[in-house]
Amino acid sequence: MSLKAGIVGLPNVGKSTLFNAITKQNILAANYPFATIEPNVGMVTVPDERIDFLEKLYKPKKTIPATFEFTDIAGLVEGASKGEGLGNKFLSHIREVDAICEVVRCFDDGNITHVSGTVDPIRDIEIINVELLLADLEVVENRLNRMGKKARMANDKEAIKELELLEKIKENLLKNICPRNLDLTEEELKILKPFNLLTIKPIIYVANVNESEISEENNYVKNLKEYANKENAQVIVICAKIESELSELDDEEKKEFLNELGIQESGLDKLIKSSYKLLGLSTYLTAGPDEVRAWTYKQGMKAPECAGIIHTDFQKGFIKAEIMSYNDLERLGSELKVKEAGKMRLEGKDYIMQDGDICNFRFNV
Repeated sequence: MSLKAGIVGLPNVGKSTLFNAITKQNILAANYPFATIEPNVGMVTVPDERIDFLEKLYKPKKTIPATFEFTDIAGLVEGASKGEGLGNKFLSHIREVDAICEVVRCFDDGNITHVSGTVDPIRDIEIINVELLLADLEVVENRLNRMGKKARMANDKEAIKELELLEKIKENLLKNICPRNLDLTEEELKILKPFNLLTIKPIIYVANVNESEISEENNYVKNLKEYANKENAQVIVICAKIESELSELDDEEKKEFLNELGIQESGLDKLIKSSYKLLGLSTYLTAGPDEVRAWTYKQGMKAPECAGIIHTDFQKGFIKAEIMSYNDLERLGSELKVKEAGKMRLEGKDYIMQDGDICNFRFNV
């Protein structure tokens, strides 16, 4: 499953520092605009305590956790939709991701230059939103101009549907309303998919604070949360500098550091989990003495489709899925006890996979 999230924001808000911490890669993180020119892509491990339990239980030869792709995208500046700065590259790179993680600076520091001169999270968000809106407006208007009156004159029902939907999207964009905040039907989303609109992508706001404010909300964060609530978006509070330090520690040292800070979970772990959920992703598991593995699938997928993630032959020749719930296995302690309790079950082609299902697919090709 190749879904990915893009880390975006104005220059000098902590994007590349955050990306370095996420992927433990040494990407250039300089204190000036456009230090990141090409998008950097990194795979991260999705934190999952279930994998640790299964590893201890089965003692497999190898363990493979679920992974998730993050892309660090060059900092945007006002006028990007008109090609200012690295605008065209920035916008094209965002079109390639499935969700947006927008890093917003929520701290004061005279030593770190802000591209607008002062710190104002809401202004920063709106600068980016306006550029994305303008870019999408251009796409929609170009399509409407090409379709023109031809669709109605030809009485093409499908073309008329598209025309009316694009007119609706244009009307809302002109009111600064993003398509992601509209109650669009599955059919409408399908029509819009080829246009790859920037403002339809789900978003998480990442509030980057300084070390002293990691455990309490400053006014910048409070304002950001109020803003995000209006569009049902989530805010994850992190300190990119602390996350960078945490990324250099082993698991035990990391736990100790978090305890000292009075935090149960790192901001990065929260961000990775939230990004995973934002894209509607879940995890099913396979477990045995050879391998314990987490497999990423899209929520709502049926058993044969999920089997196909492992190998296309599994989907083509799907017979049944032998499934037990992770919660049952953890509670009862072994596969044998799960079977004895009648909790092991066979599911057919119409079974919708559930997060935490432990599967053994039966197939015949």
